Amino acid sequence: MAPNHSRSVKLNDGYFMPVLGFGTYASDEVPKSKAGEATKVAVDVGFRHIDAAYAYQNEEEVGKALREKMADGTVKREDIFYTTKLWNTFLRPELVRPALERSLKKLGLDYVDLFIIHWPVPMKPGEDLLPKDASGQIILDTVDLCDTWEALEKCKDAGLTKSIGVSNFNHKQLEMILNKPGLKYKPVCNQVECHPYLNQSKLLEFCKSKDIVLVAYSALGSQRDPNWVEKDSPYLLEDPIVKAIAKKHNRSPGQVALRYQVQRGVVVLAKSFNEKRIKENFQIFDFELTPEDMKAIDGLNRNFRYAKLLFAADHPNYPFSEEY
Repeated sequence: MAPNHSRSVKLNDGYFMPVLGFGTYASDEVPKSKAGEATKVAVDVGFRHIDAAYAYQNEEEVGKALREKMADGTVKREDIFYTTKLWNTFLRPELVRPALERSLKKLGLDYVDLFIIHWPVPMKPGEDLLPKDASGQIILDTVDLCDTWEALEKCKDAGLTKSIGVSNFNHKQLEMILNKPGLKYKPVCNQVECHPYLNQSKLLEFCKSKDIVLVAYSALGSQRDPNWVEKDSPYLLEDPIVKAIAKKHNRSPGQVALRYQVQRGVVVLAKSFNEKRIKENFQIFDFELTPEDMKAIDGLNRNFRYAKLLFAADHPNYPFSEEY
């Protein structure tokens, strides 16, 4: 079955990205095998865009799941759009290609569809995901992101990835890449936290003007991993307005939160390892929110961020000091 381009967006390099993706992140207490099982369910219910990362430490399981789904004839490799991400400890240019090759080896794939810089904040290179000093502080690094970007361009030229992009960049950081002398490829996307409490309308407008796709993570709120998210954070899916709109359409609040993004031209990621919810999250193409619904959801914006990356707040590359 050919990829369904009506449910895809054309990237600025000519490739297509499905507008609804399956997220594979889970906090440490979730067994790694769960990611593999959930990925198989996701492919079975129709997800073709799989969002993963080296830092999630489950690419072996996710890759195995995808290979099983290819072996049993459910999908071919070209039906799948697979994203991985360059972790913060590998932002030095000479570490970029080896990091991607490492992910590919874990996955058992020859190429990924998209390779993105996970965060603009570099950390001390090495084997630790979160390198810490004796007092428990995370050790950051300084790297020119334009040099990192050149190394990503080379990965694309080498055929290790079809497309390249960024994540958690603000508009000034995007501008820095776009204005880089000798730029060969623009980022195809900027993957950022985006949901009704942080709707990113200014960043979305900026990205659209540059033909960069905005990809939304934590679109259903957040998984509340205590390492990254404060425990008193609001529950988006309990929001009375989201619930009322869901009730009106006979849908779940999660389906409304996902549909909202698709209708405003955002590619949206849905993360769940629960079989019933994985199925439900895919069923967003057979209903439509009214302009009034969209306006009501827009009105929920309060610039509330779940993932603040506060340990990097003093780093010059900290992305969230800018308004957008």
